[in-house]
Amino acid sequence: MQHKEATARIKINKLLEEAGWRFFAEEKLPANIQLEAKVAITTQDLDTLGENYEKVTKGFIDFLLLNDKGFPFIVLEAKSEAKNPLVGKEQARKYARSQNCRFIILSNGNLHYFWDLERGNPSLITSFPTPDSVTGYQKVTSDPRALFNEQVGADYIALTQRPNYAAEAGWLNEAERPDYIKANKLRFLRPYQLQAIVAAALIKLFLRTGNARRILFLVDRLELEDQARKSFQAALANDYKTVIYKENRDDDWRRAEIVVTTVQSLLFNNKYRRLFSPTDFDLVISDEAHRSIGGNARAVFDYFIGYKLGLTATPRDYLKRFEGAKNEAKDPRETERRLLLDTYRTFGCENSQPTYRYSLLDGVKEGYLINPIVVDARSEITTSLLSERGYTVTFTEDNGENSDEVFRQRQFEKRFFSQPTNQLFCKIFLENALRDPISGEIGKSIIFAVSQHHALKLAEIFNRMADRMFPGKYQSDFAVQVTSQIPDAQQLTINFTNNNLLGSANVLDTYKTSKARVCVTVGMMTTGYDCPDILNIGLFRPIFSPTDFIQIKGRGTRRHDFREQLFDDALKSGVTEPLKKVFKLFDFFANCEYFEEQYDYDEVIKLPKGGGSGEEGGGGGGAQNRGNIYDYTGEDLLATMAEAVIGVEGMKIDRMFFDRFEETIRENDFIAATVEAGEWDKVIDYVNREVFDKPHEYYTLNKLRKAAAVDRRLTLREILEKIFGLIPRFKSKDELLEEEFAKFIADYKPEEAAAIPAMKHFFKAYVMSDQIRHIIDSRELTKLATNSLFTTPDFKAVPGKYRVIIPEYIKDYVSLNQFAA
Repeated sequence: MQHKEATARIKINKLLEEAGWRFFAEEKLPANIQLEAKVAITTQDLDTLGENYEKVTKGFIDFLLLNDKGFPFIVLEAKSEAKNPLVGKEQARKYARSQNCRFIILSNGNLHYFWDLERGNPSLITSFPTPDSVTGYQKVTSDPRALFNEQVGADYIALTQRPNYAAEAGWLNEAERPDYIKANKLRFLRPYQLQAIVAAALIKLFLRTGNARRILFLVDRLELEDQARKSFQAALANDYKTVIYKENRDDDWRRAEIVVTTVQSLLFNNKYRRLFSPTDFDLVISDEAHRSIGGNARAVFDYFIGYKLGLTATPRDYLKRFEGAKNEAKDPRETERRLLLDTYRTFGCENSQPTYRYSLLDGVKEGYLINPIVVDARSEITTSLLSERGYTVTFTEDNGENSDEVFRQRQFEKRFFSQPTNQLFCKIFLENALRDPISGEIGKSIIFAVSQHHALKLAEIFNRMADRMFPGKYQSDFAVQVTSQIPDAQQLTINFTNNNLLGSANVLDTYKTSKARVCVTVGMMTTGYDCPDILNIGLFRPIFSPTDFIQIKGRGTRRHDFREQLFDDALKSGVTEPLKKVFKLFDFFANCEYFEEQYDYDEVIKLPKGGGSGEEGGGGGGAQNRGNIYDYTGEDLLATMAEAVIGVEGMKIDRMFFDRFEETIRENDFIAATVEAGEWDKVIDYVNREVFDKPHEYYTLNKLRKAAAVDRRLTLREILEKIFGLIPRFKSKDELLEEEFAKFIADYKPEEAAAIPAMKHFFKAYVMSDQIRHIIDSRELTKLATNSLFTTPDFKAVPGKYRVIIPEYIKDYVSLNQFAA
């Protein structure tokens, strides 16, 4: 017997049996495996096919798998262990077509591929699909054209909106609502959602066009599981069933079109392999994709074949500067690990650009999200820890000699402990935190600590201080530690969102808001945590990862109308400031300054060490054997505190999209040479054809205009001039208007000097307002009497001849398009 052929056969036989395929009839179930059409395998066959089972006297032996009616269903092309199963592709395809089979399995006993001839390429699988699973899978006839042809309008999905959703989105009265926010309390797709096709709409698109029969939505935390289910039910309940997968309700998921579950649930006891088939889902959507492809979680993601979609606010580029850099270690495992962890490569975004991007800056400019007020507070101790020289402590060694040790911010609450500093942090936070606009309490807040032990300390300090500030009100329920060592910690995060953490309606019986006002965590309430009424975020620890910083900052950016939590309509009208228009980001370790001024966004990213430290670690106790521990017992005082309102331009970390486009343009030799030659028509034509709207980078002029944070419509030429240093910066609308009016004055040199301010006002109004232009051009001058921008007295103040000259000049010489928002 040839060992490799026999071993492969044994393995394939076992995989088939484990997946529910039958070599022999069992009770009332017929055999559904044949060697050749209409030829069943017998026990004698298995005994005599040991030597090189790939060949028999009558030709090549294929496993032919039958459906429940006994017709050819799947061709299984078996190769020896020494051969890659893909070498049998064309032979298997020919045989499959002769048997009218759509599906092929290619296997050498160790490596297996499932091939749907109607969908394209073979997909790697780690177990064989079950007969029932492939039967269901067969009902989907993939038609990518239907995905493109389906008309997706603003009403493709409609969610029942919250009572005052328009106000939350930034439109303060009915007249200001866009046409996709309807007065019948239904919320339709926003413009950016229409462009991106959000998860619910994408699910409907695949199901409605027949490109999927069942979809798996993977999350990595329990609270996100429930959050996703509720969202899909609100959007799609009329058309499709959504369930959360639970093992004790095995059949529920089979009767649903949308299955939501955590990656951890499928990993436990290898459930994803034991209880599911690779063909059970036609589309797998991974929420927080930067987490789902690392470590064991990737096995779940890769197990299911079909379409894959990754959603994340913080994609990870582990290949940045790596492939082109010198790799002194020459270790292929390093490259392999980076490839596995790189979010962009996993989802086919080869040039480190997502298929679709909607940034925080986009959301802020369009009124859906908000930027923070940054409270930069530094104590005397932290100022020293943050300095180049650090905080120096003198220790007396066992031999009586003194030695110095320097501590920096990375050692805070790890090797350098200071209870007075923690107390000062909490005091500053409580004295300056935003208040709930209805109850007057400290607004709901999340505090990010160094470790679980640090979180415990901070919660204790907050509760003691709250007891003094608000006697008898909270009974140690003001602050709650929410870390992995706390029982039911995930449920605590859900309760905080639902405003019933340790109780609700603490001040008004008709106002639902959590009794607990502060959650102190380390890493549990970052990725994807949705709690729109958060008003304060505290960074009580240094942060060095831009991914962590973006995620933490993002917890506060949602808009909210606090009247939604009031159940007494009479009280709603008395709330003077019901809208969340800003949140406070308390930064005690200069994190914002670090990411704005010091962080090297172009450095070669170092791969994290294997194993990791889990969610958060256990505090400072484990550091004692790594050097001296210092426990500061003196007092700590506030050294500096400053508040900075982040405008629509956002933080540097939010402006990187424009920077990436600059790099792409500057590195293009053709563009650089053509710009230098001054051939602008060629440059603009090239960028429009070869750079914009490509699936890898997906740059568009509109996105670049938004990222540039200028109050007018930039031209592509201006953007390119700025990139190549031909202009120092982008000018504002008013600066350009002043320049255009100066040119007008230089040309006409009006003698009526006293009238120049009136002429300038007329000039600017005519350029900026479609309405004013229409009134002037149509000579419907009576309408100026009710116009607030440019009135009848304003018009009369302009000398008569210039009422005609200025409009004609503007039409001839001023490009109105550049002044549009």
